Amino acid sequence: MPSRRRVRAAAATVALALALPTVLSGCSQITDVLGAFPGQAGSNQSVVVATPAPQASAGTKPFDSQFTYDGSVRLTSEVADGLELRLDVWAVDPKRTMEWTATNEKQLGFAVNIVDDRVDEKAVLAQKRRVYVSSISITSQTAQTGGQVSNPFQFSADPRTLVPSDTLRSDRGLLLNSFQGGLLVPTTSIRQLPADTYGITLEFALNVAVEGAANTDSSFSQQTVYQYLPIAIFADEGQSSSGTSTGTSSSTGRAPGWGTSTDQG
Repeated sequence: MPSRRRVRAAAATVALALALPTVLSGCSQITDVLGAFPGQAGSNQSVVVATPAPQASAGTKPFDSQFTYDGSVRLTSEVADGLELRLDVWAVDPKRTMEWTATNEKQLGFAVNIVDDRVDEKAVLAQKRRVYVSSISITSQTAQTGGQVSNPFQFSADPRTLVPSDTLRSDRGLLLNSFQGGLLVPTTSIRQLPADTYGITLEFALNVAVEGAANTDSSFSQQTVYQYLPIAIFADEGQSSSGTSTGTSSSTGRAPGWGTSTDQG
């Protein structure tokens, strides 16, 4: 898995391309949503990048992906001192990630939550620094043996449309650290990819409002958080593809040959 870094830009205006968010009426409509990230420009906006965009590996892993190896992954971003945004992503169907091929439907789920390390997790909301998410988008980029690059998967939504109407929200977005929990998207689908695809990288972009001091409405600032998720794609049975291996799956469904280490003197 690529090394993580945390880079926080100084508070400054960040011009972002504006696009109208796709309006969804329920969780049944969250798959196959097309749209660009509806970023919001502001006078007090910063950018948090928690992980660098990954590169294909020429080592033992055909496409360096902790998600593929484990079937799930947690990506974290520090949006303020002691305030951590967590993005959890997991394989839904097939659960065995070595069965994620270019031609089949690949379903994943994800959740976004916030943890304030300055207070006990059971503390009342007034003691926590609130974080709201107003938009989320996912874009994609393939790694293909032929050298081409495509962007076959896109997702864009206002998180307030993806959860029950009684969840805590405001003009700032959906509240992530309420007693009701954060944002949960149970499933969304990546469908057919170019036949020579051996990896796909998803870029998550979340527009969040972060409270600087607990229970202080005047202390909010805007940030855009980016996270990168590399996913290995395997050849269909009987199909050979450079850089991938169909092999025999293990009982865990992990990619063959992964998770083994050799010590060399």
